[in-house]
Amino acid sequence: MATDVSRPDAESAGQPAAPSAWSPLRNPVFRGLWIASIVSTTGTWMHDVGAAWLMTSLDASPLTVALLQTAASLPVFLLAIPAGALADVVDRRRLLLLTQLLMFAAAAGLGALTLLGLTTPWLLLAFTFALGVGTALNAPAWQAVTADVVTRAELPAAAALGGVGFNLARAIGPAVGGLVVAAAGPGAVFLLNAASFVAVVVAVYRWRRPTTAGAYPGERLAGAMRAGWRYARHAAPLRAVLVRTAAFIVPGSAVWALLPVVGRRELGLTALQYGVLLGCLGAGAVGGAVVLPRVRRWLSEDALVAAATVLWAGVAVALAHVRVYGVLCAVMAIGGVGWIALMSSLNAAAQTALPGWVRARGLAFYLLVFQGGMALGSVIWGVTAERAGTPTALLVAAGGLTAGLLTMIRYPLKEVGGLDLAASLHWPVPAVAVEPRGEDGPVLVLVEYRVDPAEAAEFVVAAEALEVVRRRDGAFRWGLFRDLADPGRWVETFLVESWAEHLRQHERHTVEDRAVEDRVRAFHRGDGPPAVSHLIWGRVSVV
Repeated sequence: MATDVSRPDAESAGQPAAPSAWSPLRNPVFRGLWIASIVSTTGTWMHDVGAAWLMTSLDASPLTVALLQTAASLPVFLLAIPAGALADVVDRRRLLLLTQLLMFAAAAGLGALTLLGLTTPWLLLAFTFALGVGTALNAPAWQAVTADVVTRAELPAAAALGGVGFNLARAIGPAVGGLVVAAAGPGAVFLLNAASFVAVVVAVYRWRRPTTAGAYPGERLAGAMRAGWRYARHAAPLRAVLVRTAAFIVPGSAVWALLPVVGRRELGLTALQYGVLLGCLGAGAVGGAVVLPRVRRWLSEDALVAAATVLWAGVAVALAHVRVYGVLCAVMAIGGVGWIALMSSLNAAAQTALPGWVRARGLAFYLLVFQGGMALGSVIWGVTAERAGTPTALLVAAGGLTAGLLTMIRYPLKEVGGLDLAASLHWPVPAVAVEPRGEDGPVLVLVEYRVDPAEAAEFVVAAEALEVVRRRDGAFRWGLFRDLADPGRWVETFLVESWAEHLRQHERHTVEDRAVEDRVRAFHRGDGPPAVSHLIWGRVSVV
């Protein structure tokens, strides 16, 4: 068996706390996946140019052209949550192989039909939707796989390299796609995109992902989806990322949705010129990725995101008024700097807000908000452009971007940084006289504290923070009760849907959670630790 690089424990291995920006590329697995991703993403950007060009040839109305973005993004909106749960409960390697093959088939089919002259606007939308389904099923697993192949210390650098690779592809793909469309037509571009998926299939197939079995029962898809929803609902750092992403992407999608309309209908660009215009944005993003580490030394994460948002709003304003091709190319290059600053900041915040057990599901919620916002925004701006004109739609979107900055007051990204989400594994195995089945439940957990009545108010405040932890990690109900006959006796209660789900809570507790729990237990004045009891619903079988 070939020796592959797995994910060592950075802390125990004594690695430096701040690896270089390029250190993940020394990992052969990450390097192979990164290169394959660039090849595939280049093919995707070539495909997008061909699809936009073909659609404007078949039906040039702004709404129909904008629906291309909706068809690409809507599957993520519909499938992101099941896909994220699936990526957390099945072998991610196999899931990636299947989704890449699905996208290969869709791109190849569209290419063949286009070469035969059989593609209609609705067929183009249907195949775009099929590619979007593959993307939706693939994206959470692909996002989460980074943490499977690099150390935790290298994760920020790996995420940044992912952004560099994506924008290298964005710089190359549109220009090459425009050249191929001009020389051989959109059908050839679609077939080249199909071939690009082969690179990912080969890289993923060569990766032998280590399998690790947890000490407690594995999750099923429906339960994993519910657990992911609970986490997203109760985890404040993740909620901050999701709100900030939505506030940007809905108005920000106007640039992507209406750029083909401006390029083809109002500027009369050739396919090559349109590809170069998109390539300028990608080139700007690559340049922005190079200077971002220096910028972050001077600006906080919130300040950087605010500045980048204003910059992207400026791109929308310029796109509404400027009709000089060279000037627009320069504007798009500057806009690329803002785009990479926003995307890298939001993606890194999403990654760092998630512990390993729910990483793919949490990233699925991030992708859901991102792609759902793109799909919704594209329809909104397409309809607005149809009724009020493209310049008006872009100006309204720029105003929406500026107004969205108000969300940073209540949902600052600074709260996401500095979290230690490593598993603490400090809960003891529950003591039981009879062993329930995993599906038996619900389970009632009681934690009894002895608290000085003079400290009761402070204890309640500390315990309220513990409620968030319990609910986020699996409890569907939580309570704190005081004994009327004994004012010093307090009982915390929480309900979990099954015995297996409660056992999984033992693995989900993080170092951050333990700190919250320790603050509550500091009020305990009894002999020994607080007493913990486990009660199960009486109408179940035990073995």
